Amino acid sequence: MKKEKNLWKAILIPTVSLFVICVVSTVLLALTNQVTSPMIAELAAKTAAETRQTVLSCAKSFSDAKTVKLGGTDYTYYEGLNGDQVVGYVFTTQSKGYGGAVEIMTGVDLKGAVTGIQTLTLNETAGLGMNAKNESFRDQFKGKSGKINVAKSNPGDDEIQALTGATITSKAVTDAVNIALELYTQVTGGVANG
Repeated sequence: MKKEKNLWKAILIPTVSLFVICVVSTVLLALTNQVTSPMIAELAAKTAAETRQTVLSCAKSFSDAKTVKLGGTDYTYYEGLNGDQVVGYVFTTQSKGYGGAVEIMTGVDLKGAVTGIQTLTLNETAGLGMNAKNESFRDQFKGKSGKINVAKSNPGDDEIQALTGATITSKAVTDAVNIALELYTQVTGGVANG
């Protein structure tokens, strides 16, 4: 009988202790999440606003988020404003890269030309595909309109130079920018305003 009582004691005490530790940990994690989630959301909104300003610097402010559908997919975009006047658009688009989804924010002026791009999500190969974040690569898109292509060497007017060893990434970024240009055409009815 005493062995049985000691056995229950040996099982019950650690079990209750672990249960209490789990409950306390869960409560502490929930409280931490409750305290930090508004700050994280505020920081994300601030970063998104700064990125919109970066890709469409001629805008003084931006409209609330709008949605446009293309090929069965909903995309978020913003109108860039100078007072009440629309001066361009900012689109957030995605395509598939070598390491997964590539998410790009693209600014487009009223003439349908790219004013800037910024990478939002990029999980490509370090030292190769991650070079798509470099300003020298992103700046190739500025001023381009219509359909942009990728060239391995000597790019033409409607092409960008592929990253060395990262053609798939270069194509993925270009595809995302091309989607933004298609969205621009859809939002404006295909009319360049400028």
